[in-house]
Amino acid sequence: MNFGQVVTAMVTPFDRQGEIDFPATKNLIEHLIANGTDAVVVSGTTGESPTLSTDEKIELFKFVVQEVNGRIPVIAGTGSNNTRASIELTREAENCGVDGIMLVAPYYNKPSQEGLYQHFKVIAEATNLPIMIYNIPGRTSCNIEVDTIVQLSEIENIVCVKEASGDLDAMSEIIRRTPNEFVLYSGDDGLTLPVLAIGGVGIVSVAAHIVGNEMQNMIHAFKSGNVEEAGALHRNLLPTFKALFSAPSPTPLKAVLNMNGINVGGVRLPLVPLNEEQIRELKKQIQLQVTKAS
Repeated sequence: MNFGQVVTAMVTPFDRQGEIDFPATKNLIEHLIANGTDAVVVSGTTGESPTLSTDEKIELFKFVVQEVNGRIPVIAGTGSNNTRASIELTREAENCGVDGIMLVAPYYNKPSQEGLYQHFKVIAEATNLPIMIYNIPGRTSCNIEVDTIVQLSEIENIVCVKEASGDLDAMSEIIRRTPNEFVLYSGDDGLTLPVLAIGGVGIVSVAAHIVGNEMQNMIHAFKSGNVEEAGALHRNLLPTFKALFSAPSPTPLKAVLNMNGINVGGVRLPLVPLNEEQIRELKKQIQLQVTKAS
């Protein structure tokens, strides 16, 4: 199974006191559904999961499931570097009615490949939910190697991987060696088209918050055989992808959403708001993108 072709890693809106802003979350969900999002990841890194308490995550899972009301899949970020805690949060997420979970590679501990396999395996055994594995060595200092992902793909409810290693060779090998029903998503917006070209199914996206329909158009063009059109759309979108990572994510994204009337508030420490110069540069980059696209 898969969760569609554009899965949005949703930001967590905060109010002026830095608490979760649930009315703003409702508005954001409606915006995403109306603008090309096939599924949402709640409380991933883009959702500032390291700064959310367990109670906040559970409250957020419940709220998003209720608001989405079955229209698109809701994937809960329940991974951590504490296997027992991940099992507990996964069970809570399942009770909230989510449609799947995303498990990031354990960060900081630097487990062996056998440790990684056992970590994901015991969590998978503790739930009936479909699982997306998330490999992002740049943030975790821990790479899930191809052999380990191939081994994990044999576990019935581990159904896909979000690959943010940037290693297209490894991704090609994963796609070649795993069952057809196990699918691979790009974890980098800028690699969406190359990943499609090697057999990936789509993107777990940050940029889809603001260019979701455009990304759907690009994927549709590629899958329809209009490779030149897909390439042109990809090149047009690249400046936006880069602009959204011009400072630690999701700070630029939240700034752009706020600029566009989709109020999501600020970020929690240790992230800090953009300074005036960064905001000016971001506006310039996004404006250039809008002008070029039109």
